[in-house]
Amino acid sequence: MPNEQLRRMDAFTFPSYSIDLATGEALFDYALTGPGGEQRFTEAITLPLPAEPPSDATVATLGRVLELLHVVAGVSYYKAAAPRRLVLPAPLGGAAAALVTAVYTKGLAEYAYRNQLPHVLELTPEIPAGSVSPARAYDNSDLRPLSAVGGGKDSIVSLEALRRAGLDPVPFSVNPNHVIVAVNEASGLTALAARRRIDPVLFDLNAAGARNGHIPVTAINSLIAVATAVLNGLGPVVMSNERSASDPNLVWNGHEINHQWSKGVEAEGLLRAALAEHAGLTEPYFSLLRSLSELHIARLFAEIDRYDDVVTSCNAAFKLRDASERWCRDCPKCRFVFLAMAPFMPRERVVRIFGGDLLADGSQIPGYRELLGVDGHKPFECVGEVEESVVALSLLAEQEQWRAAPVVRALVDAVPETAWSAAATSDVFTPGGPHFVPSAYAKALLPG
Repeated sequence: MPNEQLRRMDAFTFPSYSIDLATGEALFDYALTGPGGEQRFTEAITLPLPAEPPSDATVATLGRVLELLHVVAGVSYYKAAAPRRLVLPAPLGGAAAALVTAVYTKGLAEYAYRNQLPHVLELTPEIPAGSVSPARAYDNSDLRPLSAVGGGKDSIVSLEALRRAGLDPVPFSVNPNHVIVAVNEASGLTALAARRRIDPVLFDLNAAGARNGHIPVTAINSLIAVATAVLNGLGPVVMSNERSASDPNLVWNGHEINHQWSKGVEAEGLLRAALAEHAGLTEPYFSLLRSLSELHIARLFAEIDRYDDVVTSCNAAFKLRDASERWCRDCPKCRFVFLAMAPFMPRERVVRIFGGDLLADGSQIPGYRELLGVDGHKPFECVGEVEESVVALSLLAEQEQWRAAPVVRALVDAVPETAWSAAATSDVFTPGGPHFVPSAYAKALLPG
């Protein structure tokens, strides 16, 4: 479909969804409609199957989760045209409606900002009138947790904390790549995986110039995880999103623009409420690390060494041709994680993990100036707050192994006195802020 036709689309709809319980494949249909005609999409998500066929009660609860997933996963296709009407397929309760509204506005805020589409931030879904039948209660709180694994330090810290607490976690991922597979193998635990296949038509449209940009993919993967947990008779989905994920990058047109919105505490609360209301789940989903800073998590990771040869928190590394390369060593994520880990490890260890010494490389200085708030705004990446970077730098400046590193020397001179003063009284190692960690799981968090 030509790009000019896409721009004339005025509505996005959700024709149908289905699941084949013999294969675990769920199909989700979407449509962009308008004077320019209609563009259809079908997404396929395949859930891992349990050893025994699910009960009728399980299938009913799964269906309610898939109804939410159908609507939330539509953001991938909505953004191709960003029409002003979002027409939902069925009535929703207040909590589910609030989740969907937030996913398509706050979750697409960075997309709206980059594409200069302020109407997206004000989008109001059109919800059919009618009542929603009450969900049947589904208490999964005492079952084995499904622990999401992304291959980085955060999910590793959660997985090991759950294991130490005797909670017997099951690692989980969507479309696991070689990094995630290696992390799962290093854990020694039997993992589950789901497959998500985006309609290839979308890639063709993007190549032809359709609107594109960042989506709240964590919201989608979270619901895929919850569906997997329900189908396989497992307990809560445990995420590893830290408190700095709730920190916005900037404010535009009066709206906060947060690259990590779907990892933030607001999104977590909305998703929990929608799953409780619409699917009846007692304890569906929470982030174990919510009260911790990125720097605190890096310190906890430093106490674990079994993953040193497989861990990566670099998104670009997943696209590198050489599977042995786990860090690109030239992106905001690599810079921040190196900076966060360095104070808590021998220099040789962190350099071995990354395959290079970022703090010895003067070309990294401009990127670090952004992370430290000296230049520009916080990068549109999953990185910690400016205060955390300044605290990490202050720790490095006190260490013999780091204080003479070229990047450390340059940055110490660049950071303003006000930032040093804030770092001196920082609470980055004090757990705090809102969280949804159940009391039974609170004991899993490591001290320190």
